[in-house]
Amino acid sequence: MSVISLKAAPGAQAESHSYKQRTPVLELHLGGTQVLVTTSARDHITADDVEFARSLAREAVSFVLTVERMFRGVHGTQANKAA
Repeated sequence: MSVISLKAAPGAQAESHSYKQRTPVLELHLGGTQVLVTTSARDHITADDVEFARSLAREAVSFVLTVERMFRGVHGTQANKAA
């Protein structure tokens, strides 16, 4: 098993691209690294692809909720220290 750690720096972006002639691509720009997430085949979608996309969406929502909650906590703490 391999682990790759990519850190979101200022300017990091995530973009979803849809195409008429191929399956969609999720593109992540993280500093000098670009990651493309695609389906198992270029020309059709499988049930496993759908399940992976749903899992990715669920985990992304969980990630953003945690990041926002922590940001509000840190932001609130910093504001309290400045006051």
